[in-house]
Amino acid sequence: MRMFDIISKKKYNESLSKEEIDYVINEYTNGTIPDYQMSALLMAIYFNGMNYEETTNLTLAMAHSGDMMDLSEIGGINVDKHSTGGVGDKTTLILAPMVAACGGKVAKMSGRGLGNTGGTIDKLESIKGFRTKLSEEEFIDNIKEIGLALTGQTGNLAPADKKIYALRDVTAIVDSIPLIASSIMSKKIAAGAGAIVLDVKVGSGAFMKNMQDAEKLAEEMVKIGSLAGRNTIAVISDMDEPLGLAVGNALEVAEAVKTLKKEGPEDLINLCLELGTQMLIASKVEENADKARGMLQNSIDDGSAYNKFLEFIKRQGGDITVFDDLDEFTECNYKIEVKADKEGYVQRIESELIGEASMILGGGRMTKEDVIDYSVGVKLSAKRGDYVKCGDCLATIYAANKDKILEAEGLIIKAFEISEDIVKTSPLIKRIISCKNI
Repeated sequence: MRMFDIISKKKYNESLSKEEIDYVINEYTNGTIPDYQMSALLMAIYFNGMNYEETTNLTLAMAHSGDMMDLSEIGGINVDKHSTGGVGDKTTLILAPMVAACGGKVAKMSGRGLGNTGGTIDKLESIKGFRTKLSEEEFIDNIKEIGLALTGQTGNLAPADKKIYALRDVTAIVDSIPLIASSIMSKKIAAGAGAIVLDVKVGSGAFMKNMQDAEKLAEEMVKIGSLAGRNTIAVISDMDEPLGLAVGNALEVAEAVKTLKKEGPEDLINLCLELGTQMLIASKVEENADKARGMLQNSIDDGSAYNKFLEFIKRQGGDITVFDDLDEFTECNYKIEVKADKEGYVQRIESELIGEASMILGGGRMTKEDVIDYSVGVKLSAKRGDYVKCGDCLATIYAANKDKILEAEGLIIKAFEISEDIVKTSPLIKRIISCKNI
């Protein structure tokens, strides 16, 4: 078998066999196939695409290129949730304890944030003492005993994906749906997920800007999951404005705590209830959607979800006393209000600009080596559709020093579009895709 022949085959839009894909992934991971040949193949895939069978075989080959976690001793069907990235997305912090409180088994492997999108690991590390590195044994024990564990990605999880992504990043091949889908799903399968729920974001603050691309990516991943034997459901949700009100690590943890205490913003609560419903269905804890949603709502109302959250934080070394005073937990050197310069309805809030403001303040990374400040960020006071008067607070900047406040303020003002027109808000949940409705 020669790489030259495989490149030529895909160049002419022919389907690659499982044996050919396995050969490519094994030899590239081992260093036998050079970057220039792999780049040529990836570019051919970019232009000609892959069918579902090819994409599934690519996903499985990448998943098996390194460590594979075996979670079978947990019993039942463990479930993982993945978001394609969004500004203010702290759903995992709320969802995981909700689902665990309802009898689900949440095995979550998360990553750090890069650019405008925050990472769950970063948010949790804003909690004093919280450990995001667990041994496989401890990870499994936590799930067996409290129904929930969260750890950072291991160094040898899907190493082929890591190499291929780095190559895609420097050769302008990031935005290929088969390659995005296989990248996401290979890591989930390698992490031992029994069922997978995907939150596919669409809108100005998402990677997928339009519904057509979001549906195509969601369908691709659901089909891959099905062919790989994982019950997979995708929820397409709106990201034309930040999710909730808080953007920034400690600020988002505080908002998650408030949500678990029945004080969260409506959009965040509704998304968590929908994703949680699909997680209970995917893991067969409760297959009736109305009953599943009721169970989740009850876990908030009776406090069991919040108690599960505290149990989870404490078990992984976190200091739960920091939640006794959320104002102190989110204390920052400077708090600056950004005020409206006109009267009218908030037409839109450019998510990317709010995320960029938080990143400039020190709450995000431009490179993986950057050190972030957990205390900084942006807290919105208005959402799309709200009526504001001139001088009303649109958002509050939380800053550690004065240097970047003006730049962040400029971005926030630019992010808010205000006019006299009444706003027709779009639905938060756009579509739910499962194997049954593709």
